[in-house]
Amino acid sequence: MQLGYPYGFDAQGRTAQALGDDHIRDLIEQVLFTSPGERLNRPTFGTGLAQLLFAPTGPELATATQFLVQGALQQWLGDLVKFTGLQVDSSDSTVTVTVQYVVLATQRQISAEFTRGGA
Repeated sequence: MQLGYPYGFDAQGRTAQALGDDHIRDLIEQVLFTSPGERLNRPTFGTGLAQLLFAPTGPELATATQFLVQGALQQWLGDLVKFTGLQVDSSDSTVTVTVQYVVLATQRQISAEFTRGGA
């Protein structure tokens, strides 16, 4: 078992845990929504995806963002999962990322959607 993300407590008041596929999903979310430079000992960790909330939208930005996100996910999680699909959408003040992947340990295929909104 691993720590749950975001950090929290379970019904017994202990640190919440994440099992198997839930832990992988938590790791993907951390990579997606962490800005480079935010982690002290890993300055290149993350994607900077949150900055997309404040950028003008367009096909060029969407394509560049998709490559950036795919590269970061592969760099940081490529030993745990094989990414088979990725779509990044920005609408109004919301970014939605849909990721399709295969968990290498179990060969389980999963599709997950992650959404963040601006203030």
